[in-house]
Amino acid sequence: MKPEQLRGMSPDQLDEQLASLKKEQFNLRFQRATGQLENTARVRAVRRDIARIKTVQVQRRRSGAGNG
Repeated sequence: MKPEQLRGMSPDQLDEQLASLKKEQFNLRFQRATGQLENTARVRAVRRDIARIKTVQVQRRRSGAGNG
């Protein structure tokens, strides 16, 4: 997922996307533990997407805090 796409999302959409990625990360962890994981690169991609979403959320909070 590209940062430009994330910046275009509303805070609620970001929260939903974050929750979805965390569920996927949980499932991938179980698949890896049981030896069923086929696409090992997906673990890394999901982790990075989670980090991107959290970065955008923090940037928005910081920019919003300075306006008040």
